[in-house]
Amino acid sequence: MKKSLFIICFLAITSATFAQKKSKKDYLITLKTTHGTMHMVLFDDTPLHKANFIKLVDKKFFDSLLFHRVIDGFMIQGGDPNSRNAKPGESLGHGGGDMERIPYEFTSKHVHKKGALAAARDNNPEKKSSACQFYIVQGKKMTDEELSVVASRNHMDYTNEQRADYIGIGGTPRLDNNYTVFGEVIDNIGVIDSIATQARDAADRPLKDVKMAMTVKKMKKKKITKLYGYKYQ
Repeated sequence: MKKSLFIICFLAITSATFAQKKSKKDYLITLKTTHGTMHMVLFDDTPLHKANFIKLVDKKFFDSLLFHRVIDGFMIQGGDPNSRNAKPGESLGHGGGDMERIPYEFTSKHVHKKGALAAARDNNPEKKSSACQFYIVQGKKMTDEELSVVASRNHMDYTNEQRADYIGIGGTPRLDNNYTVFGEVIDNIGVIDSIATQARDAADRPLKDVKMAMTVKKMKKKKITKLYGYKYQ
């Protein structure tokens, strides 16, 4: 009995120590576009989406793909594998459907404020995410009254910080509790505006291609905070 208890305690201490060591570093995503470079972090409490995105970036899956759908005041969307070398005017947005969808990971901690990174999806009843298509929120600034109406509709209880973000920098709160937010842009947020305001066709595809490339690097959280001002909670 004592031996079993010792083993359990040892494993618990070892696991806690490993978790503590692991938490000192994170993955920094560098997203290069034809309109500038942004950096992003991915959230630990959306582990399925985080692991999948890192895997795709590692494989260079996103390199040379397009932001194929941009809507000023809403968001910019990319990740369709069919957008690589797509001809002008070609309809995009349906690629990646043969890849296994990801179960949703909704959490009230992460909302659709400006700069939020979220997973696109079709109308599947399980609300599973696309394995590769994503969007970055631009959105619009909200009033406190407008936000309260949306909160009631989406069954969201926004924190004071979340309300301040929606009022101060904007976002698209109507998407909360419907799509998985799994990361956020931590610098050069103006690049989103530059892409979102591009001239586009009837399908919201930019008339001039907006290409992307991504890299991932494991880095100490303290360094990410020092370089980009991002504060971990």
